[in-house]
Amino acid sequence: MNHLELPPLNRASGIIRLPGSKSISNRMLLLAALSEGRTEIRDLLDSDDTRVMLAALVKVGVGLTAIGCNAYVIEGCRGQLPVREADLFMGNAGTAIRPLTAALALSGGHYRLSGVPRMHERPIGDLVDGLLQIGADIRYEGNAGYPPLSIHPATVKLDAPIRLRGDVSSQFLTALLMALPLTGRHAVIEMTTALISRPYVEITLNLMARFGVRVEREGWERFSIPAAQSYRSPGVLHVEGDASTASYFLAAGAIGGGPVRVEGVGRESIQGDVRFADELEKLGATITRGDTWIEAAAPRGKLKAFDLDLNHIPDAAMTLAVAALFADGPCRLRNIASWRVKETDRIAAMAAELRKIGATVEEGADFLAVSPAPTFSSGAAIDTYDDHRMAMCFSLAALGGVSVTINDPACVNKTFPGYFDAFAEVAAPVIAIDGPSASGKGTVAERVAAAFGYHYLDSGSLYRLTALAGLRAGKALDDEAGLAALAASLPARFSAGRIYLDAADVTDAIRTEEISVGASKVAALPAVRAALLDRQRAYRRFPGLVADGRDMASVVFPGAVAKVFLTASAAARAERRYKQLIAKGMPANMHALLQDLQERDARDAQRSVAPLRQCDDADRVDTTEMSIDAAVAAVMVIAKRQGLRSR
Repeated sequence: MNHLELPPLNRASGIIRLPGSKSISNRMLLLAALSEGRTEIRDLLDSDDTRVMLAALVKVGVGLTAIGCNAYVIEGCRGQLPVREADLFMGNAGTAIRPLTAALALSGGHYRLSGVPRMHERPIGDLVDGLLQIGADIRYEGNAGYPPLSIHPATVKLDAPIRLRGDVSSQFLTALLMALPLTGRHAVIEMTTALISRPYVEITLNLMARFGVRVEREGWERFSIPAAQSYRSPGVLHVEGDASTASYFLAAGAIGGGPVRVEGVGRESIQGDVRFADELEKLGATITRGDTWIEAAAPRGKLKAFDLDLNHIPDAAMTLAVAALFADGPCRLRNIASWRVKETDRIAAMAAELRKIGATVEEGADFLAVSPAPTFSSGAAIDTYDDHRMAMCFSLAALGGVSVTINDPACVNKTFPGYFDAFAEVAAPVIAIDGPSASGKGTVAERVAAAFGYHYLDSGSLYRLTALAGLRAGKALDDEAGLAALAASLPARFSAGRIYLDAADVTDAIRTEEISVGASKVAALPAVRAALLDRQRAYRRFPGLVADGRDMASVVFPGAVAKVFLTASAAARAERRYKQLIAKGMPANMHALLQDLQERDARDAQRSVAPLRQCDDADRVDTTEMSIDAAVAAVMVIAKRQGLRSR
């Protein structure tokens, strides 16, 4: 079985741009397909579940055109699907199979819907019962109440309200609400039991309104769709960030110090799972909100023990089950019966895996009680049950300072294929080494990275590559806009200790004095630094990173676990550079080198953006009288003092 070992983690901070919401993405796709007109959807989630929906829409004849990164144009079919017979494989995507079942049942065609084995264990009987009440012809091909299904043409009657249970899944109500406008007639749905996961129904009603269909409701018991309504394209739509996914990063900030900011959801979000931040606040976390972002930081001390009704945020509530490991007492999650019929039986699965971490767990039909252990069990191998949320939730356990192995980490592809890379961007330990040119930081950083088994970033090479690319393109080194454009799309590649620009090996070319001076000049340009910022942060990966440069600790990785300012006298640095050049057979002049270094120091220290300086929380290491071995040893001591472990 494939697995991912997360190292012991003790801090989390940074900024994450969230992927698009799965719930919004699949709803928008179906509504756009059923509407009149052309709809452009931007920021669509790229995941297994959305690919299932896209593939199904193509099979039933909907026109889809990819127009760029996570953006599509959908040609609406005015409620009349062009292909009237198709066999559709729906994987394990509940947000795809349920609304499609209802829409296809009212389309007058012959369709078959199936999925992976787990999908054939997930109930759909209440939705089918609701559709049978109005004359739809849907037949079970296996066990009654579960997929696979076959759908046949039928005459639909809406002379009485559809009576529907609401205590199993809100997706059944969503499916009916989205499909019934296809009849053009007045339709009524009455709930026979209390409706769970109401915020997800609010998303449905909001999106239907954007496509021109109004739903009247009496509380959460009765929903009416007036006659003579049809879907009309609103033109261009943007999918907001996934609020359920935000929960993992907000919890990381609350557990690992923070702050961690998620961008893409905030006060203006239409998703109920943004209320996870409210629940986290009750546990003592510091929460700050903007219109399109939320930020979380840890309380002083542990999170507070809790006893919460979490019916309103069933998916995000799973994150609180792992957060309970970090609480100051026993915790209870209530009214979560819907967990039993998700991608796996999440109550049973969560209980089993929490026990591996050392917690005492009691599970019931609709609750989970978690008593954290004084110390975590290290090396726990977490089974994920082909459930993306299990994998993402338990990544947080490593913030307890223990190693955690995630089995089948690829299951996150269902909603967030890049999850572990994103988690590393806020949680993978970073040793940031800053200092002036020729202070030895590159050699030291590379050797420290090898000692810890971490990745290594020579940030200066990116500026050198930008200078080299600029000169080769005939650009002046003060052409800020032109150089920033080059930096943003720099065709750089690092392999086996060599550096490539396009296919050319430029390892030696970027080390000439001309390029060294040029790199210092382009690094002073704000637009160039901005263009390279995200690129540098992307080097942060598990098990950790050692990064050297001028602003690693102050700007690029301000939350670095260990910060070092490596320096030496200008004379000592000039002598080192002189010896390096002579050893390579290159001409060198000591006086000129010293003057260049002093000018570069002044330029780096005086630039308006990210000037070279020692951070207040950085340790200073003066290597003037040190050998490389001694400098490496000094940095290792600083890193280990912060709890990092070498190989």
